Amino acid sequence: MTTRTCPCGRPESYDACCGRFHSGLAAAPTAEALMRSRYSAFVKGDTGYLLRTWHPRTRPEHLDLDPGMTWTGLEILGSTEGSAFHATGTVTFRASYRGGSLHERSRFERVDGAWVYVDGDFLD
Repeated sequence: MTTRTCPCGRPESYDACCGRFHSGLAAAPTAEALMRSRYSAFVKGDTGYLLRTWHPRTRPEHLDLDPGMTWTGLEILGSTEGSAFHATGTVTFRASYRGGSLHERSRFERVDGAWVYVDGDFLD
């Protein structure tokens, strides 16, 4: 990742990619786009966005991120459904951080037309 690319791994700038979702200028059009934007929110420490994009039935009251956590990359391993034509979807990914990685299959649903994170299963 260079300083000109988005933390989610796409070649676009942060502002043109996940930044527009974080600022509220646009909504993630797919479950994968939401997952990428949530990863970028973890990188940026944007707890407000993470909570706003969490399903109301599974969302915690607050979220305390570890300020010492350094995220280093995201790899999308697969997805099911999650397009503009679906109500649910999954995204399987590996998120790397200094000292290890997180392998998860996340579930997403639409609430009032917007994609939200429901929950996930750790795979490793």
